Amino acid sequence: MFLSCLIPGPTNLTKKIDVYLQPLIDDLKQLWSEGVFTYDISTKENFIMRACFMWTINDFPAYAMLSGWGTKGKFACLYCMEDTKSFTLKHGGKSYWFDCDRQFLPTNHPFRRS
Repeated sequence: MFLSCLIPGPTNLTKKIDVYLQPLIDDLKQLWSEGVFTYDISTKENFIMRACFMWTINDFPAYAMLSGWGTKGKFACLYCMEDTKSFTLKHGGKSYWFDCDRQFLPTNHPFRRS
């Protein structure tokens, strides 16, 4: 079974995302801790169904809102974390990651040298 949640309404949910997700969170907590008495048609038996939330598919700003990981600044990369190769521009103070993504390519990949 797949659970899909489309959030209607305001275009910027940055400050109100918890309001929309609270009913889902409450249901997931119940499904994880207590479970729900359910009927399995294939075995014709009742059982306690438990469920958990495994992953989401979302854009980068939503990732920050849902996970709490900061997606701005020097430590924005969730893969590099503290080992980031980013640096701050001298004039302007913005974080810069140019060419940092090439480190994940194999050493003999042609894009590493171009």
